[in-house]
Amino acid sequence: MKISRSLIAGVTLLIAMTSFTVTAEDKVTLRYMPSHGGISAHELAAALGYFDNTGITMKNVGYASGGPESLFALASGSIEVGSAATPAVINAIASGNKFVAAYPTNGIDDETKSIFYVREDSPIKSVKDLAGKSIAINTLGAHLDYTLREALHKANLPERAARPVVVPGPQLEQTLRSGQVDVAAFGYWQTTFEGAARSKGGLRPVFNDTEVLGPIAGGFTVLSADFVKQHPQAARDFVIQSARALDFSREHPEKTREILAEQLKARGENPELAQYFTGYGVRKGGRAEDHDIQFWIDILERGGVINKGQLKTSDILLKV
Repeated sequence: MKISRSLIAGVTLLIAMTSFTVTAEDKVTLRYMPSHGGISAHELAAALGYFDNTGITMKNVGYASGGPESLFALASGSIEVGSAATPAVINAIASGNKFVAAYPTNGIDDETKSIFYVREDSPIKSVKDLAGKSIAINTLGAHLDYTLREALHKANLPERAARPVVVPGPQLEQTLRSGQVDVAAFGYWQTTFEGAARSKGGLRPVFNDTEVLGPIAGGFTVLSADFVKQHPQAARDFVIQSARALDFSREHPEKTREILAEQLKARGENPELAQYFTGYGVRKGGRAEDHDIQFWIDILERGGVINKGQLKTSDILLKV
């Protein structure tokens, strides 16, 4: 069984609803780490019953504070499904980890984006005002960190001109309002927290990642290359049904919010946050494009993080 980008780019409802004959060796448990306040496409697919009759069982093994932690768990064999921002995935693969990007976990567009907020009375009006300021982000070395660096670069400032501070998603609003940081960045996967904070007033957006990066996949769900090799059918089913769930969320946003509320309640989180979920921001069919990867390869090469020509998009996107 061959797995290629066409599985992501060309998923159709007919293929997605195909019944598979499951044998004992096809049955796999996929352990994963959810994010506070959100639901991944594979979690949504499981809730919708899309993995029924595929032999796939999804198992929540506890929260990840960010993508790098998720990738570390994947590398150690503690989970089968990781998720991280694209630059973090590229860095991990460049460091020798045998990972493949299965499908875009989230993306950024005009509706779903990461927003950098300040208090209403803050003197910060633009990216140029960020020099020397503290910026709350969920983790270092991932999407918000690199978005901040790129924003500063485009404003002709040193990429390290601002000081990122690690703050968990549920604490972003409180940390900003209390004055512990100058800016708080709510990631595209944290739209529930962003919506709740915005609804209370007193905060003002300075910029967002769509303005800096343009429409692009924000991150990827990641599998190990060894898992794909050992379980090609399960990997195929996982991608197809997750992409199917991404399309479901676009076509049925209210039902998706209902499912998210149920998931949050079951985890002991606040189900009211679900009303602020804006979607995944990915293309129809969960498609990945070369630009989603190449954009970050170019930036990492420019910064000397990876060697020029060390990686290409075909080294990263799922294939067998």
